[in-house]
Amino acid sequence: MSADGKSATGSGLALVVRGLLYFSLWIIVDQSANPANLVVGVLASAAATWASLKLLPPAKGRVRLGRMLLLLPRFLWHSLVAGIDVARCAFAVRIELHPGFVDFPSALPRGPARNAFELIASLMPGSVASGETQDTIKFHCLDTRQPVVEQLAAEERAYARALLPGLRDD
Repeated sequence: MSADGKSATGSGLALVVRGLLYFSLWIIVDQSANPANLVVGVLASAAATWASLKLLPPAKGRVRLGRMLLLLPRFLWHSLVAGIDVARCAFAVRIELHPGFVDFPSALPRGPARNAFELIASLMPGSVASGETQDTIKFHCLDTRQPVVEQLAAEERAYARALLPGLRDD
């Protein structure tokens, strides 16, 4: 363990995984095997990895990618339904929305798992995470009369098995 409580192994693994992901992204975007481009890709990936580790250091918790992929149909269905609802409101002659903020009491501690949940919830039309405290996430939503907190709780429960929050630091 280092002085800040993080293991060197965890940081090294994060460095390797992020570096490989950024370089893979470079290969997908560049689509060539030109040696000069590969050198630039390695340098760009190293810079992106360094910046990501400085801006978002490794923390407790993780996302189970396989289980998250199994939830893709649920996410797509809810996104479609919510998108249709937003489109209906956009084309309505009289829009009866009551935009505002709601505080959602999240069971997930701050860290990668909560960040992943905020991202998932924000991708669905009608709500976007706009801040957080130790125990709550503030969401901006299009209609505060809707059962937003209950819907977010159902989504959090559905995604809980794919999100491994680690231990809450109290």
